[in-house]
Amino acid sequence: MTQDQKDAFWDRIDDVTAGMLHTDGDRVVPMSHFTDPARRALWFITAEGTECHRAAQSGSSVQYVVADDSARIYARVEGRLSVSDDKAKLDALWSPVAAAWFKDGREDANVRLVQFTPARAEVWLTEGGAGFLYQIARASLTGKTPDAGDHGVVRF
Repeated sequence: MTQDQKDAFWDRIDDVTAGMLHTDGDRVVPMSHFTDPARRALWFITAEGTECHRAAQSGSSVQYVVADDSARIYARVEGRLSVSDDKAKLDALWSPVAAAWFKDGREDANVRLVQFTPARAEVWLTEGGAGFLYQIARASLTGKTPDAGDHGVVRF
């Protein structure tokens, strides 16, 4: 993909609130991420002992899948997890939503910050609802395959 498409990836994934994190085996769990385009990273707030935290402790390769019509992005992102002790970053990301998952909120001893560093992603950047409907109508009339938008592989 071009640099413009990489930039579009980061711009659009910022509008996505959650995806499915595949850490190992058949276990896939929903997670909310926080984007950090400057560091080319996604962040997760999780609890000690979760699949996400265990995978981060071992530096495991994982996959994160997002599919969001309103953000006009579909992606399977491969990369590595690592545990972060960046308290300033955790404070910057902390929210009432994150607090709801922990008995003692931000002060809960089980709160962990995990950094996901993407290595590669297969990405589909679509035109959205009206553009998609146009492509379907055009395909119906012409017999040509609809153009669903940009599709390619991003390497980070």
